Amino acid sequence: MADEQSVNGNAEELPEKNQKKVAKYDSGAADLEKVTDYAEEKEISTQDVANAISAIGDRRNKDALEKQEREKELLKVSVKKEDVDLIVREMEISRNLAEKTLREYHGNVVNALIALTN
Repeated sequence: MADEQSVNGNAEELPEKNQKKVAKYDSGAADLEKVTDYAEEKEISTQDVANAISAIGDRRNKDALEKQEREKELLKVSVKKEDVDLIVREMEISRNLAEKTLREYHGNVVNALIALTN
């Protein structure tokens, strides 16, 4: 009987071990509650969301207008057909891309070719 108690432990020691495990588990649950409480209490107002969406929309519209203005300015630049043909033939790119690149560099073939190779 004495050997049984030394191998298995006293009956009084078992509840103490179980109590310690329960205490550790409870403290972990309490820590988890602290972490999740912060996120649950924070709310996002609908006005903030509406303001953010309108700001994004305004930015997109502004960017689109700037792009249209740039395209109008590029259309004013005159380019030679021979220059466009040269870029298309040498770089093996589409005619539209060659023409656009040439317009961006104000008809300068050398600068357009350098830009396309980089």
